[in-house]
Amino acid sequence: MQTLNTTEQQIIEAARKIFMHKGLAGARMQDIADEAGINKAMLHYYYRSKEKLFEIVFWEAIDQLLVRVNAVLAEKMPVEEKIGAAVSHYIITLSDNPYLPLFVLNEIQQNPDRIIQRFVHAPLFPNVQVFMQEIAAAMEQGIFRKVNPPQLMVSIISMCIFPFVAKPLLQAAFTVNDVQFGMMMEERKKFVTDFVMHALQP
Repeated sequence: MQTLNTTEQQIIEAARKIFMHKGLAGARMQDIADEAGINKAMLHYYYRSKEKLFEIVFWEAIDQLLVRVNAVLAEKMPVEEKIGAAVSHYIITLSDNPYLPLFVLNEIQQNPDRIIQRFVHAPLFPNVQVFMQEIAAAMEQGIFRKVNPPQLMVSIISMCIFPFVAKPLLQAAFTVNDVQFGMMMEERKKFVTDFVMHALQP
């Protein structure tokens, strides 16, 4: 793994903050340079474009998400607890990196093979098949009512991701600011988990 020097670390941290607040389209190299406390020429010396910086920040966040979810799914715990923990980690990571969902959607449209290779085939990608087998086993034991496990997984992930994709629309519709939206997402961790568990009651 490449070791970054202090200036590179400052730049990456600054880029993370700017992308979190402005996304890829709204961010400017000057914004990142200002946040890092360096001039634009030095920024270009290290990184030629904001797209390159965004890619670094993006995959760093994806790796963070995969590590968190993979750790939960590999943990020896009841499947009911795994669902709640996975929901919590998804929402925490997306709250910290709200630009992720839209970028993933764009990559799926523009570069589907690339996103598959970098995401689905990543060494850290969670073993979803084993998790679905655990869910199916819980259904056979009568712990959960019988539903289609892939449909369940899609529903859980969708309920976690959609608020971040539609954040501007939801804020306008519910008249909430960023702080209030953050509080909604904190509450959503329990809401989604309770909703799913209620839906799975036999």
